[in-house]
Amino acid sequence: MSGHDHAAGADKDAFKPVTRREVRAIYLGLMAVLGLGALDQSIVATALPRIVDDLGGMAHLSWVVTAYVLASTATMPLYGKLADQYGRRPMIFTALLTFLLGSVLCGLAQNMTELIIFRAIQGLGAGGFMPLAQIIIGDIVPPAERGKRQGMVPIVFAVTSVLGPVLGGVITDALSWHWIFYVNLPVGIVAFYIIARAMRKPARTHAHKIDYLGSALLTGAVTAALLVLALGGTEWPWDSLAIKVCGGVALLLGIWLAFHVGRVDEPVLPPDLFENRTFNIASLVMAVTFMGLMGASVFFPLFFQLVMGTSPAESGVMTVAMMVGLVASSMFNGRVLSRSGKYKMVQVAGLAVALLAFAVLAWAMATSRGYWIIEPAIFFLGTGLGLVMPNMTIAVQNALPLARRGVGTAMLAFFRSLGGLLGVTASGAILAHQLHSHGVEAVSALGAHAATQTVEVYRHAIASVFGAGAVLLLVGLVFLLFLPELPLEGHPATVKDDQ
Repeated sequence: MSGHDHAAGADKDAFKPVTRREVRAIYLGLMAVLGLGALDQSIVATALPRIVDDLGGMAHLSWVVTAYVLASTATMPLYGKLADQYGRRPMIFTALLTFLLGSVLCGLAQNMTELIIFRAIQGLGAGGFMPLAQIIIGDIVPPAERGKRQGMVPIVFAVTSVLGPVLGGVITDALSWHWIFYVNLPVGIVAFYIIARAMRKPARTHAHKIDYLGSALLTGAVTAALLVLALGGTEWPWDSLAIKVCGGVALLLGIWLAFHVGRVDEPVLPPDLFENRTFNIASLVMAVTFMGLMGASVFFPLFFQLVMGTSPAESGVMTVAMMVGLVASSMFNGRVLSRSGKYKMVQVAGLAVALLAFAVLAWAMATSRGYWIIEPAIFFLGTGLGLVMPNMTIAVQNALPLARRGVGTAMLAFFRSLGGLLGVTASGAILAHQLHSHGVEAVSALGAHAATQTVEVYRHAIASVFGAGAVLLLVGLVFLLFLPELPLEGHPATVKDDQ
């Protein structure tokens, strides 16, 4: 077989591996990998007090979580581009092996500095999990089934995020905190074996030219910007030298990257990607939606514990309704997409439901409503999001050629994560401002009634964060109305419509 024939065969197979059995096996392996990545974001939280007891370094505690999130977010775009160049299989293995190496090193860490560095190595691997899983699913699953398969991604994330703190507590108590990292090894090795056996047909690869300078500029700019977002107003005051330096570095490297990408053959960020209307609108919608969602959601435990008076464990149970709604709607969404081949109508309905839920939550919190209003609103928030997220990945993959599918999917995941980080930073700033302007003076003036007043201050501050989240979701809904609805490639319903 000539080189040309081989490439043509690889192209043909990029969309559909030979057997359904292979598809199922790869899919199972990918879900295990995704679960690991999501689990490691939340599993550490419960073990942090024990880690500090052993290693010390209380001052740098937040970096154990921050290093992982920064590294994983910063590398997302690179994985997408490299998957387009070298194929999906080598990149998923690279991501998984890097993550497992980081896990072993984290378990062996002797002090806080080592643990933070090793968590960053874990994050470098985990950055590839979400985009690569979505890219591979887009390659191997026919359009008619893609809704069901992509719908499992947010479900896995939702379930593992809830399980993470519980598992972290159980493992730390039963064994030690080291084992919250070692437990990744058996799952990761099994996932590696499954994918290695089943994923025999690589997608088309392109000229093996890595844009080293572009990759360095992109990673540097993103990391500097993420440091500002993650640590501004908490570890670093907004007017500190560190914020100014990181902000300046992010801006300079970003400008340099913008000039660079137009001058090389295979840039790390292809300029033509941003000429695609579907990709641009989808990225905007995801960034704005997750800005509102993550910004508000981080305050659910705070609201339940400080305002409603629940225990930490009870506050975790209170948010399970969101996971239930997300799981139910993701499964429903998959069925609708499989039958109709239409993705936009469901997305608009989903985001409208999420917006309404946000507005109800803001009102319920501000006016001291009980669980009978708050819990259904949390359920419908999850329901709405389960209808938006999977379809956006499908819309972007459907709108891009195979050569750009990897980088497009990865950039969409990146913008979603970036929106989430922006939201957490902004909501923290809103909360701090509210507490400062109402709380300090009110509490000092009231003396004995201080506790009651503090609860009220927190109630209104968190309600205003949810109000801001509702506004952001409204902006996202307006952007979504402009998303083109393209026929799904190869879907029986859309093929019929075209004829």
